[in-house]
Amino acid sequence: MDPEVPSIPRRRQQDQPPRRQRKGLYIVPSLFTTANIAAGYYAILQVTHGTLAEPWHFDYAAIAIGFAFLFDGLDGRIARMTGTSSEFGKELDSLADIVTFGVAPAMLAWIWGFHFLIPSLPHEMMSRLNQFGVIASFLFLMAGASRLARFNITSNPQPSNPGRPGKKYFVGMPIPAGAGVIAAVVHFSNGEPITAWWTAVTWLLMITAVGYLMVSTWRFYSFKDLDLSVRQPFRLILLFGLLFAAIRFFSQWVLFLLALLYMFSGVFWRLKWVLRRKSTPNPPPPYKEASQAS
Repeated sequence: MDPEVPSIPRRRQQDQPPRRQRKGLYIVPSLFTTANIAAGYYAILQVTHGTLAEPWHFDYAAIAIGFAFLFDGLDGRIARMTGTSSEFGKELDSLADIVTFGVAPAMLAWIWGFHFLIPSLPHEMMSRLNQFGVIASFLFLMAGASRLARFNITSNPQPSNPGRPGKKYFVGMPIPAGAGVIAAVVHFSNGEPITAWWTAVTWLLMITAVGYLMVSTWRFYSFKDLDLSVRQPFRLILLFGLLFAAIRFFSQWVLFLLALLYMFSGVFWRLKWVLRRKSTPNPPPPYKEASQAS
């Protein structure tokens, strides 16, 4: 009997972690998803407490959504790096996203933006503006849910602009980024709610625009090509360190600018693709030789 034959499965067994260890690794990404849900629940509690006219509750709700954004990014990356992705984890992550990045920011957008308006207009107009705020917040929630459903049923979504498709880009703004825009604006104001009707109208248009970007087919950078499991250049580590330091000491301005920059990046890529498509001339029709009479 050849002594080298049993060494092949033994080597394969050494390359992979034991079965019991791989089962335990499934808990790690689920813990980050649980932290995502906890942050969303905490944000909802803070929004309800904010109705007592204490603006710091709204700021705390926005900060909780920001931490949930971090947890949501870590659970997927840890699952891919450790090879512990599962269908259960994907479904749990989607349910967590609809609570944390759908329900929580929708409530925050409405109560922070329309609940404390000073009655400077006729009562009927103020009531209509409040109702439009409810509708816009609900459309934001439905757009986020639709975005999640489309992502779950599409194995490898491709953007409508065929310039550089693939996993490098998302089709439509992701729901965590949409919630991040809402939270960044609230955090930028220190949680002070909107009281002027013209500011509420601007906020209404912004909520609607974010909802549209989530269900659109415009492309947004996914950052999935950044592989943290391989060696990275020192300048990239230095850049991340500077970014974290800027968020630590200037979180209001930095997060506000990052959220708006990411939102308008999708608009920029869309306009660039439209202009390139219009400037590209149509190809000439195929040349057909006239048949010669024999």
